[in-house]
Amino acid sequence: MSGNGKITVATTWLDGCSGCHMSFLDMDERLVDLAQHIDVVYSPLVDAKELPEHVDLGILEGSISNEEDLHKAREFRARCKLLISLGDCAVNGNVPAMRNPFKLDDVIERAYRENVDLNPQIPTEGVPALLALVQPIHGVVPIDIFVPGCPPHADAIHYVLTELIAGRTPDPGRVTRFGA
Repeated sequence: MSGNGKITVATTWLDGCSGCHMSFLDMDERLVDLAQHIDVVYSPLVDAKELPEHVDLGILEGSISNEEDLHKAREFRARCKLLISLGDCAVNGNVPAMRNPFKLDDVIERAYRENVDLNPQIPTEGVPALLALVQPIHGVVPIDIFVPGCPPHADAIHYVLTELIAGRTPDPGRVTRFGA
């Protein structure tokens, strides 16, 4: 907990569309109520850009597709007491994992050379190295709570957070399912 007695929360998105974070924002006025109980200490939605050493609740969206995703997932697991896998990409790899049946070299060639009209080239700087296979987050780190959905509805996210705030273990299956 933070110094003010609130639950500390960190979020990030890995390989995906960031739609789960948009659903988080879709809680609208309920965000004001949640702000009484949580302190978002790291997220693409806030200014804090350094993941603290100790966080009560981590929320990861997206799949593990590259070295940077892998590093972030491991860092979150090491620093977060509870870790939520949010959305179908995080839970099962979803759309990013559609490249898995293909050879990685073929995927890179197609994306950076075959489908490019101007200056086709494979980037060597500023782009994290792709992993051979895309994995759901639980494929690389243990997860405490799975919240499926593409994206999960704001109501499902709100339910999970309010249950945790109340000290209860949420059952996301009551309010969401894969693809919903």
